[in-house]
Formats: sequence, C-alpha cells, structure tokens
Amino acid sequence: MSLHAKLLQRAAAGRPVRVGLIGAGKFGSMYLAQIPRTPGVHLVGIADLNPVMARQNLERVGWSPERTQAQSLQLATQQGSTWIGDDWLALVNCPDIDVIVECTGNPVAAVEHCLAAFAQGKHVVNVTVEADAFCGPLLARRAEQAGVVYSMAFGDQPALICDLVDWARTCGFPVVAAGRGHKWLPHFAQSTPETVWGYYGLTPEQAQRGGLNPKMFNSFLDGSKPSIESAAVANATGLAVPSDGLLYPPASIEDIPYVTRPRSEGGVLERKGMVEVVSSLEPDGRRIPYDIRMGVWVTVEGETDYIRNCFEEYNAHTDPSGRYFTLYKRWHLIGLEVGLSVASVALRSEATGVATCWNADVVATAKRNLVPGDTLDGEGGYTVWGKLLPAKKSLELGGVPLGLAHNVRVVRAVAQGQCVTWNDIEIDTTTAAYRIRRELESLNMH
Repeated sequence: MSLHAKLLQRAAAGRPVRVGLIGAGKFGSMYLAQIPRTPGVHLVGIADLNPVMARQNLERVGWSPERTQAQSLQLATQQGSTWIGDDWLALVNCPDIDVIVECTGNPVAAVEHCLAAFAQGKHVVNVTVEADAFCGPLLARRAEQAGVVYSMAFGDQPALICDLVDWARTCGFPVVAAGRGHKWLPHFAQSTPETVWGYYGLTPEQAQRGGLNPKMFNSFLDGSKPSIESAAVANATGLAVPSDGLLYPPASIEDIPYVTRPRSEGGVLERKGMVEVVSSLEPDGRRIPYDIRMGVWVTVEGETDYIRNCFEEYNAHTDPSGRYFTLYKRWHLIGLEVGLSVASVALRSEATGVATCWNADVVATAKRNLVPGDTLDGEGGYTVWGKLLPAKKSLELGGVPLGLAHNVRVVRAVAQGQCVTWNDIEIDTTTAAYRIRRELESLNMH
C-alpha cells in the first residue's frame, strides 16, 4: 500500500501520525507549509529558541494563528492544534508524539536531541546532516537499540541519492557512482559570508527578502555541505569516497555518464563504486548548459550485451561504450518533501537513508593561516571548510570533524589548506556530540 493510502487510513481512523518539530527556520518552514496539505499528520508541537520567529514563519507559510493557540502539548493533542515553545525537552518527552523532526542545523544540539528522542521511544527524521556526517553510524545503532527508526530527511539531497542507489541495486544494476550537483570553482573553498552572494548568484537584496542566512549558504558554496552530504551518502550506501577530496568534474547532464567512469575508461573515478559531485561551471567560470546543479544522479553499469542493447533500444543516454547509464533528478524541493520521511518511518518503520558503516568523514580544513588564539567558527564561516576524506585517513591524521569545529579555540598554528587535528584545538569534551564521535573513532567501524 502506498504511503499516501496509509496516511488516508490514519486520517479516517482519527489516528494521525503525531509529529514534533525542533527548529522552525527555513527548512522547517518549508515542511510546515506542507503539513496542512497532508492527510493523517498532526503537528503536535514546535520547539524553537525563538518562538516569536517560529510564529512569524508559520504566518509566512500560511498557517492561521488559531491553529497555534494550544497552551500545552497535552491540549494540543486533544484539540488537534499545535503548541509552540522553546523547550525541546518537553517536546521529546511528550508521550503523544511519534516522530521528532530535528531541524535546527546545529550538529552539537542535534546529537543531543536525537539521543534524547531515542530514549523516549521516538523515531527521528534528522535534517541536520552535519551531525549524521560525523557520528551517523552510532546514531543509527542507538536508534536500533532503542527499537526506533533514525532516518535522513527526504527532500535533502543525501536521502534522494540513497533512493537512487537503492533503485539501482534493487533493479540489479551495479552502482558505479552517485552524487549531486554543485556550482563549484576551486577558489570557492575560501569564500566567506561576505563573498557568498556574489559567487552564489544572488543579490544581497534577494538574500534579505528570502531571509537567507549567508553563513549557511556559504557552507554550500565553499564545498562544506557537498562534502557533508557526500559523506552521509557514502556511510549509508557503502560507496567509497575520493582519497583526497571531491573532484567536482564539470559536466552537463548529458556528460555525466562520460565523466563518472573509472579513470581507466576515460572518466575521473579512482575506481567503480564512489560518491562524487558534478560541477555546473567550466573551469573558466562559464555556466554549463543543462546542468545538474540542484539535482542528484546515479551512474550504473550494464554488465551484459543484452542489457546494453536494451539501453540502446530504449534510447537511454549512455557513455560512448554503451556500458554506463545515468539516471537523475534535476531538482530537489528541500523541506517540501520531508513528509515522505515522516510517513516512511512512522508507517513502514523504514528510513529514507541511514548510516550503515563509517566510510567517510568531513575534516575541518583551514581557509587561511590559523594561529593560536583563533576561534574556529564552523561550516560556512571565515576559518574552516569541510574536506571529504576516507574515514580511515581521517582517523589516522586525527582530523577534527567539521561538525565539531564551531566555537573551538586553536592552540597550534595550522597552515591554509591543512586539515585541523585534535592536537590543534581545545574543545568542550562534555557534550554528547563529542563523546559519541570519540566513541565512533574507538570502535573503528569503517
């Protein structure tokens, strides 16, 4: 039975899937916009550090104020309305909630939220992929031990890529490569919140109108977010990652099956079975027509003459050999699609992407020469960007994951372009995020 049919059943029975949302920023607001249009779902509560802003965002996406007048979570459940407050623990501890959607974008907080939700027997859809990138395998294990489902968020590119990989493998195709698109030139790695809009292609006025966060958008531009999302995909699918960071081969959609082949066959991959990100810009900055900038893709192999003949007979676009075929989605709709994950975990007990191994890590890398006394400001900031590496390599060098490189003091000089190690910083060791990361390192799960 389709998820929509299951939701209709729950609506008819008066037993909606009951959801709690932590974080009502841009991503959360996009999900909020869809909830009134989705049968069988009741948003019981929203926890946000700024409840006033959360109410403003609800108004922006079309919610009437009458829907959010519940004075308590208990009343919200009884009335079918929504509670808004700043107490995320109240949300997690509410016995009436089935699924927590973690949407803060703060990886340290997200780990704490996820672990607390598991302890209360709640499924979690984790939008904060930064947290998944540095400790996803252990979060998945904790959820399994608690008898709940932990999942990436559909609509975000990692879950969409995992869906394409699952399609390929379920159909019997070996996955040669999978990934997303990105607008990339090498000097973007040094971009800061001051330079982001010019590189990104928006005016400051457009950014302000949309309420867009320059630091967050810079985390996409400087390569941090593509690395984070690629790490999440590698850890969920078992695909390998490049040995020294993403290559960002420039390609149109038509050319993806050409470039996402092994080097021995004319492509860019070190070997078959890897994640990669395709650039929408030529090295000289020219935009590539019909690009995959906002989309996702998977390249598969036709292993027999018969399969390759089928590719040809049905006009599937392949590389010149006819062996490699790319399926793609050119767009993703971010938070507008999260409802699919919520329904999947609640009604099928199935994740829409979840870490199964530790293949990949994203290491904080100096944007400029760092000196003792500097403070790292995390992804999208002025000091570090995230470099995708094999987990084994990160472990050997003692790399600090980007998700933990915020508000951290530098104690040893780090040259521009060098990875930041544990020995280079002073960090708060009391957080759940730090502890679970170090536990992952000790377990050596790759």
